[in-house]
Formats: sequence, structure tokens, C-alpha cells
Amino acid sequence: MIYFQLFWAFFISNILGYGGGPPSIPLIQNEVVDHYKWMSVKEFGEMLAVGNALPSPIATKLAGYVGYQVAGVPGATIALFATVAPTAIAMILLLQFINIFRSAPQVKAMTQSVRPIVTVLLGTMTFQFIMGAVEGIGWMQTIILSVASYLLLETWKVHPAIVIVAAMVYGYIFIG
Repeated sequence: MIYFQLFWAFFISNILGYGGGPPSIPLIQNEVVDHYKWMSVKEFGEMLAVGNALPSPIATKLAGYVGYQVAGVPGATIALFATVAPTAIAMILLLQFINIFRSAPQVKAMTQSVRPIVTVLLGTMTFQFIMGAVEGIGWMQTIILSVASYLLLETWKVHPAIVIVAAMVYGYIFIG
């Protein structure tokens, strides 16, 4: 049963996650944290932070990690297959129609209408992560890490992997 749950959680998240990784992340979080309760919001946030520091698409990294944590190597394999299956099926079935519908106004309208939804989903997830951080380490540490991360990423254009490692070192030294 666990294998079917893993398959379904990642298949449905990735088939509904129109637009790639960012739209899929809140859907994966909903399945993994809220629906199946395989991990907490904090654990999901930590997994997402480390996953973002590694190369390759985020959805496959999340699937591999969660699948392995839940059901070992077979679970990771099933979760990874469920993650890439929607795209593979869509590519096979829809490849012939790409040129026909590429400039259709309906397709452009659909793409434009999805953006605000993705923004709200990512904003909600960010709020949950911030509240989890405040619960775990307090307001002051959360503000210090947030401001420092923002400055490093946006002002000084430091690579995200370096910022994540720096935050981990800060946490180890100052937070415990």
C-alpha cells in the first residue's frame, strides 16, 4: 500500500504542477506533510533547502529523498518514476500538437492565469516555513538569517548553495 501511496502522491503533484518545479513544490508539500504525514513542515523545509543547493530539478530530488525515507530504494524508485511519468506521458501524447497550439490565445491565457496561483501557493508555503522557523529558533534568529540571506542573494549575488551552507554553519555555531 505504501508504494501506491508514494506513486499517487508524486504522480498527482507533478501532473497538476503545471509549469515545472516551483508549482509542484507546494503540491508535494501538501501530499507529504498534510495528507500522508511522512514528515513535518520543518523537515520538509530543511529537505527543500538542501535540495535547492544541489543540481537537477527540485521535484526529482524531493521524490528521491521522500521515497527513500518512506520505503527505501524501492520507494525512491517508485517516487522518481511517478515524478517523471506525467511529463513523459504528456510529451508522448502531445508532442504532435505543440506547433499547432503554441501561439493559440487560449494557451497564452492559461499560462498567464497560472502565474498568480503559483505565486499564492509559494507565498503560503513561505509563510509556513517562516512560522516554523520562528517556532524553532525565535524571531530574532529568523530575522537575522532572513536579512542576511536576502542581502547575500539579492545584493551581493552569492550562489544559493553558499548561502545555505553559511546558514547551516551559523545555525550550528549560534543556535545549537
